[in-house]
Amino acid sequence: MNKYKICVYAICKNEEKFVDRWMDAVSEADRIVVVDTGSTDGTVEKLRSRGAEVYTESIIPWRFDKARNIAMDHIPEDVDICVSNDLDEIFEPGWRQRLEDTWQPCYTRARYLFTWGYTSEGKPSKQFAMEKIHRRHDFRWVHPVHEVLQYSGKDEDKTVWVPGLVLNHYPDLNKSRGQYLPLLELSAEENSDNDRVVFWLGREYMYYGKYDECIQTLEKHLKIPTATWTEERCASMRFIAKSYASKGDRHKARLWLYKAVAECPTVREPYLQMARLGYLENDWPLVYLMTEEALKITEKSGSYLLELDAWGYSLYDLRAIACYRLGLYKASYDCAVKACEMEPENERLKQNLNLIKLKYDE
Repeated sequence: MNKYKICVYAICKNEEKFVDRWMDAVSEADRIVVVDTGSTDGTVEKLRSRGAEVYTESIIPWRFDKARNIAMDHIPEDVDICVSNDLDEIFEPGWRQRLEDTWQPCYTRARYLFTWGYTSEGKPSKQFAMEKIHRRHDFRWVHPVHEVLQYSGKDEDKTVWVPGLVLNHYPDLNKSRGQYLPLLELSAEENSDNDRVVFWLGREYMYYGKYDECIQTLEKHLKIPTATWTEERCASMRFIAKSYASKGDRHKARLWLYKAVAECPTVREPYLQMARLGYLENDWPLVYLMTEEALKITEKSGSYLLELDAWGYSLYDLRAIACYRLGLYKASYDCAVKACEMEPENERLKQNLNLIKLKYDE
């Protein structure tokens, strides 16, 4: 017999192709509540045919937090645990048992492993902690986009880690991100002193090529008193550097990358970015040093800020080129071999390896 009443809830729009896979995964729950926000395909009918309770809502102007709160409001009052996830996110089998084995009434929310990226073989390459499982009462979603759960209860907000509970993300790459920027601007307007919101807005400006806005916003992020997480501060500095580099100012880009390395020397990303800058400037000692320091880091941080390039072939590729230019042919050959092992179908890497081998064999 189940220890707790568990309800999965979600919002959706035009996701008919995901329904069966998602319903198979969430079927371990006692109830499944979905708010559809305007599907024009067969999403609603298919969800209902599979046993979900579906409510249709028109949300104008659109906000993710409002949509999720409406979905939460449809959850029965006697539910013990609420599980929020989207239709492109799939729990690995046995998730309910793992949750019940860990959960106690004193907990307010649960954390678990979220898979964001995969290797070409389908293995997880980017994973970090997620917490969208919570008790039924005293929670609301806040922020128009990149929404988070806010707790308002009188007892301690207490989170538990659930071993073995894994949620895998399989995003629809055809979906537009066009609504994100205006929603982030609205979120930053509503929460001007929220360091995370300001960071997300600055990052989005970089994605859109709005480099001046990115620089201005992320410099603001770095000045907010609560912006103390070194990895996120390092990311702000890296994105400022990328913006300056894109504007053609490599000097300022380099200065900001030095700051990024100093801020958080335990992640690979700033070293890789500096090595790429050194490559563009033919500064081979810099490339050599930055790749050497990056490769000393052998464990991923486990945060959402991890960039997969920093754990692929790029560092070995850049180091092979730098060593070749510096006359270190044995080291160059070893790094070129490693790069090819990590990216065996890359023709450029194979050609580089052949050229390096010729020099090394001399």
